[in-house]
Amino acid sequence: MTRCLVLGGAGFIGSHLADALARAGHSVRTFDRPQANSTPAGAYETVTGDFLDPRDVERALRGSEVVFHLVSTTLPQTSNENPAQDLEANVLATLRVLELCRREGVRKVVFVSSGGTVYGVPSSLPIAETHPTQPTCAYGVHKLAIEKYLHLEHVLHGLDYCVLRPSNLYGERQRPDFAFGAVTVFLHRALRGEPIRIWGDGSVVRDYVYVGDAVGALVKAMAHEGEERVFNIGSGTGTSLNELVQLIESAIDGRVAVEYTAARAFDVPANVLDSSLAKRVLGWSAATPLASGIRKTCEWLRAGR
Repeated sequence: MTRCLVLGGAGFIGSHLADALARAGHSVRTFDRPQANSTPAGAYETVTGDFLDPRDVERALRGSEVVFHLVSTTLPQTSNENPAQDLEANVLATLRVLELCRREGVRKVVFVSSGGTVYGVPSSLPIAETHPTQPTCAYGVHKLAIEKYLHLEHVLHGLDYCVLRPSNLYGERQRPDFAFGAVTVFLHRALRGEPIRIWGDGSVVRDYVYVGDAVGALVKAMAHEGEERVFNIGSGTGTSLNELVQLIESAIDGRVAVEYTAARAFDVPANVLDSSLAKRVLGWSAATPLASGIRKTCEWLRAGR
């Protein structure tokens, strides 16, 4: 049994991760904002507080062996509006967390980065971990900066760490009213008979991974020991937004209206990840086909949970 802390444990990914860790017999504590949109707490301890307040984080960290860092206070589409705030709320706050981890004797940090934003415009597909990193939004910059500071913490103070770079995650518990997560947002609008808004002409290609598969990678990352510490977590299959609409129409057995609007400057034309390193080292690969994951998410939305 490992004593685990999930920072951001009331959120979309964090709540699934906390459930999985508890089912596996680990001691689990979650930390999130008091007003976080969460599902009912499972078989684990919940602590609320402000990620930007070191006193709150220190209280949550006490006694933890492994920390899962899933907190991000900004979104890719809004991070460029105030890069300084993005830096302060994410990078500087994480540096304080790492200092507390050292003080509290945390053994390992597993960080959820972003395979969708750290690479920028790809020079080749699929994108391996060795691909150059040239983010086009402040969100990707801060994720990459935290990766580098984790490495520095390891070199200077011996903290073990593992970084996962997931592609576009989707599934149950993802907020449909949030401007993030095309699968869930599109499904939500389609089920309500509302038009789907697409930025650009719908040719943008993304790599979609079901949240249950991504959680499996996080659990494996906790147990991983080795020199490789940064892993892409993707399906390896690209799907355009127009193709995604077709899959959604199949899931709801009906047509949906689509509104096309001007493309956004930070959206790269394609992002498909090469996750062969995760398969070889972690023994992980995406197991849920996109059509199946969409049906599961659709059923959850229809149930109103």
